[in-house]
Amino acid sequence: MLVNAESTDRRLSKGIHKMSRTKRVVAAAAVAFLAVGVSACGGKTASGGKAVVVGTTETVSSLDPAGAYDYGSWEVIDSVFQKVMHFPTGGTTPEPDAAKSCSFTDPKTYSCTLKSGLVFSNGDKLTATDVKFSFDRMLKINAPNGPASLLGNLDSTEAKGDEQVVFHLKNADATFPQVLSTDAGVIVDHKVYPADKMLSGTTMVGSGPYTLDKYTAKQSASFKANDKYNGPAKLANKAFIIQYFSDPSTLKQAVQAGDIDAAFRTFSPTDVKSLQGGKGLKVVQGTGTEKRYLVFDSKVKPADQKAVRQAVAQVIDRAGIAKAAYNDTVQPLYSMVGIGVQGHTEAFKDKYGTPDKDKAAKLLKDAGISTPVQLEYFWTPSHYGSAASDEATEIKRQLEASGLFKVKLSSTEWTQYQKDEKANNYGAYMMGWFPDFPDADDDLAPFLNANPFLGTGYNNAQVQSNLQKEEASTDAGTRNQAFSDIQKQIAEDVPIIPLWQGKQTAVVRDGVNGVDKALDPTMFRFYELSK
Repeated sequence: MLVNAESTDRRLSKGIHKMSRTKRVVAAAAVAFLAVGVSACGGKTASGGKAVVVGTTETVSSLDPAGAYDYGSWEVIDSVFQKVMHFPTGGTTPEPDAAKSCSFTDPKTYSCTLKSGLVFSNGDKLTATDVKFSFDRMLKINAPNGPASLLGNLDSTEAKGDEQVVFHLKNADATFPQVLSTDAGVIVDHKVYPADKMLSGTTMVGSGPYTLDKYTAKQSASFKANDKYNGPAKLANKAFIIQYFSDPSTLKQAVQAGDIDAAFRTFSPTDVKSLQGGKGLKVVQGTGTEKRYLVFDSKVKPADQKAVRQAVAQVIDRAGIAKAAYNDTVQPLYSMVGIGVQGHTEAFKDKYGTPDKDKAAKLLKDAGISTPVQLEYFWTPSHYGSAASDEATEIKRQLEASGLFKVKLSSTEWTQYQKDEKANNYGAYMMGWFPDFPDADDDLAPFLNANPFLGTGYNNAQVQSNLQKEEASTDAGTRNQAFSDIQKQIAEDVPIIPLWQGKQTAVVRDGVNGVDKALDPTMFRFYELSK
């Protein structure tokens, strides 16, 4: 999904298409700060017991899984519901959650056996009927702000008895287990949730590790352990509270004052730097999944010349961008495939090595291109946060310092920005990405298939053939070879230059444990926290 750095919409949205999966995006909106009246020293659930209090600037769009495709909502939903499959803590390979086992019986059929004795928090039995109902419901409602688009390749869901579920796919897709591990695969109670519309109010009935004890929009959500839970998560606490803040500065103040136990999403780079070494505080960082790209449109001059694109790739100093714009809260990225994802290579480092203006000059000279090359670079001023300006400025500085480019910076607000790049109005521009699940296909296919969501003008038959090969195979060796070949080709053709991958940052008070496990690339694991 495309990413909004200051209010991350889980959707790539913003008009994105991954195969048949359409992602959407919502711009950040400021809301008035609302005090919650919960302190780290005294937070309790309605049922009693000390709760871990976590602050965030994320917002919740919906408590019904059918209408939620944003990070803040998924934090709540993942705590209350189970899925057929899930990503284990620290893992990128799906494992059974409500299922006992799952496997492909043929390339277009995925069969799962559920665990015996599963029960929703209200006492209703969870059976294959509920699983079929949940997937049918997700597709039927097809909420504009929901994750139904992730199920675009699902043809039908079949329930066989109480424990057997069979998913029939339209096309072979090795990433379907990953799709089942997203919140498009959440299981709801068919006796509680309407089949054709979203459930109103704050009722949430699931079979996950927690139940929602109390929810006040834009203020707080409190959870208590679900004594009927039968799943893989091992709870380190019996209760936790999410406290919502309007902006990073108030979040920072709350954790500094000890009003909350921990804070996660989102801090500015300067906030992170100022919090490091703070009294009674610990800053913990882990690998994130947010990425930033410099995108070319090969239909627009001078980006239509491969030598120009390669010369930019040869000059760009990713470490310099990470330091100048982000205080090293991001890490250099040399592939479109994320760091830590199976199939990742450093194709751009392998081809271009360290920044070298002499090599870049030779590329341009050999192609008969005179210098300095006039290049207009477009960026969007608010959607990706305040550091986007610093990033664009640093890119301009680096390119012009080589003596090979003269760069004009132009900015456009997000709504118009999306329209312009799709209309092939930008030769070079900034774009962010936040994948739905940790698979190399989700980092590549949306950009490189026959109908990419971005205006790049790039169409490579061999790349598309390799995408089809990896999507149709469940063999890791076959898929990794296809991913490697694709990454090499992208480094050669340079339709997109990967710049950096984000780090996740949490700040915790002394005495709070488990944040290193909670800070997982796929989702913040509240159940790992204790105090």
